[in-house]
Amino acid sequence: MRKKRVLILSEGFGAGHTQAAYALSSSLRKLSTNVQTRVLELGSFLNPKVAPLIITAYKKTVTKQPRLVRLVYRHQYKKSLNRLTTLALHRLFYTHTQNIIKQLRPDVIVCTHPIPSAVISRLKRLGSLNIPLSTVITDYDAHGTWISPEVDLYLVSTGEVKSKLLMRGVNPHKIQVTGIPIHPNFYEHPSKEQIRATFQLKEMPTVLVMGGGWGLMDDSVVNDFLTRYRESVQIIFCLGNNEKALRKMEDNPMFNHPNIHKIGFTRQVDKLMEVSDLLITKPGGMTCTEGLAKGIPMLFYHPLPGQEEENCQYFTAQGWGEPISSLEVVEKWMDQLIHHYPDITLKRKQNLEQIAKYFPMQSAQSIIELLEDTKVPF
Repeated sequence: MRKKRVLILSEGFGAGHTQAAYALSSSLRKLSTNVQTRVLELGSFLNPKVAPLIITAYKKTVTKQPRLVRLVYRHQYKKSLNRLTTLALHRLFYTHTQNIIKQLRPDVIVCTHPIPSAVISRLKRLGSLNIPLSTVITDYDAHGTWISPEVDLYLVSTGEVKSKLLMRGVNPHKIQVTGIPIHPNFYEHPSKEQIRATFQLKEMPTVLVMGGGWGLMDDSVVNDFLTRYRESVQIIFCLGNNEKALRKMEDNPMFNHPNIHKIGFTRQVDKLMEVSDLLITKPGGMTCTEGLAKGIPMLFYHPLPGQEEENCQYFTAQGWGEPISSLEVVEKWMDQLIHHYPDITLKRKQNLEQIAKYFPMQSAQSIIELLEDTKVPF
């Protein structure tokens, strides 16, 4: 008997969607030896020349014209991708999607981005596919582009997101609150001493500053302000793929100090969070969820319009984070780290107790249950 096959489709519009896809893949294989997974950024896989150009244009738009992006997000908030848009996407990128699916022969398709979800939904609507489709909403909001009648199972972050889907007419039996899938490593707590030795860190109050997978966070005002505390606080700048910002920081004498560490892209963010006491980040759905799993208090740098704004509001309302509305906010937290460190450690302990009720493999378990209900892949 062959292994059950799960095809997980994402897109490169932000690193979080694909991170969620790989996290889900890892969890599925950890839960069952009878599951085989394949992760694809479908547009990039099918059209590797055009897709990067579109993603680069999107990145420039969200950073240079945030008001326009916010306007479009709000205008389309309750609307699914219309059929004309889905058809255009299909013609541009997905003309070979059906052939790829026939070659891979998945038993279940999972989408962690709304565009492949809409395209697979279209193929199901046309009768070209008869495979269960699960959509994982990777934020703490539910934009209309995620919603299609052909989706068999939605995996969502919170009860609030479930309520938003219900208000838009989604069948309650199609929705499960599982949390956003992150790598199982974020729920583990390895030796801090060993981590510090690996990264040559000191045992002292530590702040982790992250710019996201794209490395978009380049706030010289906040970063420069943080260097004032370098004698008392250890600061780790994790700049992702932003090599330009990394080189600029390395050339700046303000950041050349034994208590300041500069790191580019790394796959060991879970370890850096484990030994840090405060996370300063853009409020992407994945990073927020990873920080939540570690119980680390968070400060949110200016969110990108749309989903990040909703994530910021949700985590602030829950008491897990605070937006950087002014430098006074940063100053307040630095003062707590230096003069009231036990309060910070207590806050982290309380956060971990709150999230203890979450089962980190819930998303993967829901997919396995969907697989068990699947008789024939085609």
